Amino acid sequence: MIFVYDVVESSNLGECTGSESLRSRSLGLSKRELRLPSPQDGSAVNIAAHIFTFRELATATKNFKPESFLGEGGFGRVYKGRLETIGKVVAVKQLDRNGLQGNREFLVEVLMLSLLHHPNLVSLIGYCADGDQRLLVYEFMPFGSLEDHLHDLPPEKEPLDWNTRMIKIAAGAAKGLEYLHDKAAPPMIHRDFKSSNILLHEGFHPKLSDFGLAKLGPTGDKSHVSTRVMGTYGYRAAEYAMTGQLTIKSDVYTFGIVFLELITGR
Repeated sequence: MIFVYDVVESSNLGECTGSESLRSRSLGLSKRELRLPSPQDGSAVNIAAHIFTFRELATATKNFKPESFLGEGGFGRVYKGRLETIGKVVAVKQLDRNGLQGNREFLVEVLMLSLLHHPNLVSLIGYCADGDQRLLVYEFMPFGSLEDHLHDLPPEKEPLDWNTRMIKIAAGAAKGLEYLHDKAAPPMIHRDFKSSNILLHEGFHPKLSDFGLAKLGPTGDKSHVSTRVMGTYGYRAAEYAMTGQLTIKSDVYTFGIVFLELITGR
């Protein structure tokens, strides 16, 4: 069973160099260290995450030059890079330092992707909290996002065939959500599920990404989590948008929207 803890906002992350355990004091989380129960004896074990310096990531992305640019989202810009120290091609997401939610989204993403592991969730390789720089390092997804293969296709690009849309992408994305909702304890609500946040590996294997808006779901006898309405217009469930009451069903609604995109290409 997986246990995840909520985070508190903090801007005092400090400079992280070298490799060390991902601890609450370096990410400004709660006073508890981020821990998982050991499958052998139930005792807590530390979670390790690779910590990079800003210089390492600048070198990997050729100093964030335009030819390394992959795309841009709410968190900031994403660049392709190669980390010679680990011999991997990676995607490096750089925090927009002018963003109001940036620090909190950074904290949530590091926490969630360090604790949650599934074939249909993107893998977090590490992070950088070096001075005022905040960056996340992911596995590189060579086929881009689902959105890239659905909308405004150039004439020479073949649309996705039906089996790829349904058997691979829709089914795989559903498995990722099922893991968040049914296997994590307490359950996780993605809160920003959409076609641009479904990344595609080789063979169009889908992986959910962008967990910066994720929330812990209701526990015990609670039916919902009350929170500020966030997410992307057009994907948000109507009852959540009107009341601020977030449930797992909110993610299921947005899955339905993505399913319609897959069927119609619109």
